[in-house]
Order: sequence, then structure tokens, then C-alpha cells
Amino acid sequence: MKAIKDITQACGNTPLVYIETHSRKCGAHLFAKLEYFNPLGSVKDRIGLAMIEAGLKSGQIEPETLIVEPTSGNTGIALAFVACIKGLKLVLTMPETMSLERQKLLRHLGAQLILTPGHLGMQGAVDK
Repeated sequence: MKAIKDITQACGNTPLVYIETHSRKCGAHLFAKLEYFNPLGSVKDRIGLAMIEAGLKSGQIEPETLIVEPTSGNTGIALAFVACIKGLKLVLTMPETMSLERQKLLRHLGAQLILTPGHLGMQGAVDK
């Protein structure tokens, strides 16, 4: 088994599984990409890593940069995960109606949350 330097290296490269039974039935080769094998179980893990790494590479994100992003879900979780690993500061705006479990996870990953009125939906988080 290959060791990795940090958990962000586990993003992507998820298994591709051949679905033999259904392939035979429909006459095509069917595969399933198991994105839930990403560290936080979401395809958004890959997106969060790519966004932050692109910002670091281009110089738009530096160690002292405060990243601010509106979110309602998995992209925010992925950004919080990567920011935590990379030692970056992240503020997420989100509707107060998002689940307490999601809010707790984001805080445990080190993100600062700014909750916006639920009746404003995501537009309220974007406007904030």
C-alpha cells in the first residue's frame, strides 16, 4: 500500500468499477465512479481541492488570505477540509436553515460561519 503525505492526496483517483451484469443487459460497457471514496465522501472534495490549489498556484491565495464563500453544502465542506489541511482561514456564509450537523462539521473543520436569514435562501448568503 502506498503512503501519502497528507489526506488531500486521497482526493480523486477514486475507483472505477465495471458493472458487468448491466453491461451485458444493455450491450454497452457501464462503469461506476465511486466518488464516495473521497476523504469526506463527496465529489465536491475534488472541486474544493482544485479551487484552493489553483488559487495558491496563481498567487491569488496566500497564507494570510481570508477566503470567503457562500455555501449550502458539500462545496463549503470541501473548502473547509482543504483550508484546514493547508492552514488557511475560511469564512462561509450560509442560510441559518442549514442542518446543525452541517454547521458543526464546518466549525470542526475550522471554518467561521456567518449565518444569514433562512427566508432569504442562498441569495442572502451570496449577498452577505
